[in-house]
Amino acid sequence: MRKLFTLLLVVIALSARSQTRGDFSGAVTDNKSQPIAGATVYLLNTNYQTSADRSGKFILKSITAGKYTLHISAVGYAAKNIPVIIIGTSRPITIQLNDASNQLDEVTVSAQKTEEQAQRVPFSISTLSAKQIQDYRLWDLKDLTAIVPNLNSGAPGDGRTVTGIRGIVTTSYDPAVATYVDGVNQYGLDTYIPQLLDVDRIEVLRGPQGTLYGRNATGGVINVITRQPSNTLSGFAGVDVGNYNQQRYTLGIKAPLVKDKLYLGVAGIYSGFNGFYTNTFNNTHFDKQHYFLGNYYLKFLATSKLAFTLNVKNYNNRNNGAFTLAGSPDDALSHPFEVNQNATTKMVDNTFQSSLTANYSGSDFNFTSQTSYQVNNRYYTTPIDGDFSPIDAVSIVNNYGGKWNKVKTTIQEFRFTSPASSASKLKWAAGTYGFYHYAPNRQGTYFGDDAGAVGSPMTDFTSINTNTDRNYGIAVYGQATYAVNEQFDITAGLRYDYEHKKENVMGEFLPNGGEPVVTRSDTSSTAHYKAFTPKVSLAYHVSAHSNLFATYSRGFRAGGITELGSDPSSPPLYSFKPEYSNNFEIGSKNDFLDNRLRVNVTAFYTRVTDAQVPTLVLPDAITITKNAGKLSSKGIEAEINATPIKGLEFDYNFGYTHARYTTLVVGSNGEEVNLKGNKQIYTPNITSMLALQYGYDLGGALKTKLIARGEWRYLGDQYFDLANQIEQKGYSKFNARVGVSTKRFGLFFWESNIANKKYIDYAYDFGATHLGNPRTYGVSLNTTF
Repeated sequence: MRKLFTLLLVVIALSARSQTRGDFSGAVTDNKSQPIAGATVYLLNTNYQTSADRSGKFILKSITAGKYTLHISAVGYAAKNIPVIIIGTSRPITIQLNDASNQLDEVTVSAQKTEEQAQRVPFSISTLSAKQIQDYRLWDLKDLTAIVPNLNSGAPGDGRTVTGIRGIVTTSYDPAVATYVDGVNQYGLDTYIPQLLDVDRIEVLRGPQGTLYGRNATGGVINVITRQPSNTLSGFAGVDVGNYNQQRYTLGIKAPLVKDKLYLGVAGIYSGFNGFYTNTFNNTHFDKQHYFLGNYYLKFLATSKLAFTLNVKNYNNRNNGAFTLAGSPDDALSHPFEVNQNATTKMVDNTFQSSLTANYSGSDFNFTSQTSYQVNNRYYTTPIDGDFSPIDAVSIVNNYGGKWNKVKTTIQEFRFTSPASSASKLKWAAGTYGFYHYAPNRQGTYFGDDAGAVGSPMTDFTSINTNTDRNYGIAVYGQATYAVNEQFDITAGLRYDYEHKKENVMGEFLPNGGEPVVTRSDTSSTAHYKAFTPKVSLAYHVSAHSNLFATYSRGFRAGGITELGSDPSSPPLYSFKPEYSNNFEIGSKNDFLDNRLRVNVTAFYTRVTDAQVPTLVLPDAITITKNAGKLSSKGIEAEINATPIKGLEFDYNFGYTHARYTTLVVGSNGEEVNLKGNKQIYTPNITSMLALQYGYDLGGALKTKLIARGEWRYLGDQYFDLANQIEQKGYSKFNARVGVSTKRFGLFFWESNIANKKYIDYAYDFGATHLGNPRTYGVSLNTTF
């Protein structure tokens, strides 16, 4: 902490110089010149932010002279970006916002580590505002499937989501799509929090993002930005109830503790339901579960240029049947939402995340420091049924005490960017990134009385594998955009990553009632990896509302060391190399009809080398990864958003992906099998989402609206195993939502998967299958203040 403050003092001293300062004031009104109280007014890439008072007026004080972009937003209105030049104290201006049902938002994103207009970013990016998140009823990142073109997610029921974009996907613990929440990299599936709470916006960057985001961004990046507290007292509360005894309660408040200096934000969710599955072994609910998620902010504005933000998140999940798996796809579809297992257990999943962020906006540069810490402890109170059947053959044990299965990650990033006030043609960002990761895993495989039925020559013993992973890494990166003229921009960037890994393994044999015998003494291996990830983009601004771009980008997924398992053909402590993806894309972004119609289209081609192929080794349930091939993926994407008439909102997203292995050799029963030409797993060839929403103004002082919404989602054919034997044909899902809303309240009735379509959501290559959610329905009541 002392070093951080010392660095900030140096930064401030270097940037300090005499500058003309002034105030910037005005008023925010609607299209009938009525004031919009509570509208947020913010200078992008600075700490200058305020809210309009009851008369719609606002003032930003003591601003360094320069050229800025002003972002104005308010609930129920289309957000707007306005370029402003501040020289001394300027004359008040009036800013008019249009109703959100009449005009599209001018979206702001931080995808390139600096805030800018999404339509001018020279690569593919999808955004969802807080309103869209509510309209789609997004409770979990997994629900982004098809809402973002060529994005697909699946999960086996334990909360660990496999997400792929454009056919770049993996089932290992190191994801192919990196997720950031409030700037913090969710390092792996263990420390990952997928639930959504009090979110301001979601940004999905499609294609490799290695230059600015580094490791594990081969397929893209998901950025989740939650709402931060400010000078305005605000809050929300919500209740959702539905079938399967679904109950979800949300509550949050933000308030200034000391005006213009210290702000507090607190938000929480409690959610639970009885589960979708029935265990026919004892005729009980199998996957009954509940969770709590809290998000806490403390923000201190030391000066108008320097802010410190402390953020803490805690997630506690309890699942009484984490692996809701049928033995085969046929069993899953013929007896939907049924399992027959003699062993049931409770999954305890506790995650804690904290970060301290310092933001300094100077006249020569902006500076950000973020220090974060993540810890996850996930275990099962009793053994998991490893044979997914009523016999006592195989169980998985991992409850060996608090020392084990507690994953810890520390991350530090320093970042410098060009100042917000600069009128220079050159915009840049540069920084360093470092992390340390510690993952001690101890897991046993118990062979019970019926172990002979699965081929074991012995019964009543446990094979214990201990795998302890320690790794650290450091990176430096830089990216710059130069405006050749008003129409043509060039962007270039480069990143260098270094990682060091160490793996310790030990094996033990524990007879039932006896003492453990070491079968493999504690042994270790180390490996290190280097990666260069460049990026080049060309952007041509046809007009203020139409842009063309062409981009080359590269990403990498970190290498690693194989763990100890029982398969003799996969010995431990062998290293596998990083996986690289190289992406080429061209696209066009367009706004028409005074921001009433937006059309974005992209075509892409991606090549993956040294493709990492993970295999779940049975009966240990340990993942072994090898570099086994090359992959090519190509396709197109389209996003269309429109408000054709007052009150009607139209959103359509389409993606097509053709992803195949050009080289793929895997081991099977001691022999090599050539699977060249096979399609990538968890990659529907088509994703399509159509949403129509109409709001009819009922009038009155409360500004009541009757709202009706319908959604159609289609996923094309996809496979779940590399041999392309387990397939889900294309299918459609329909959702609906209807209700009333006022300025402060909303009451909605909703239904998802109206036709109760049965479909495979996740399947292992050995056949164990998990279905997607059945038809659900319920009612939601929410309020804001």
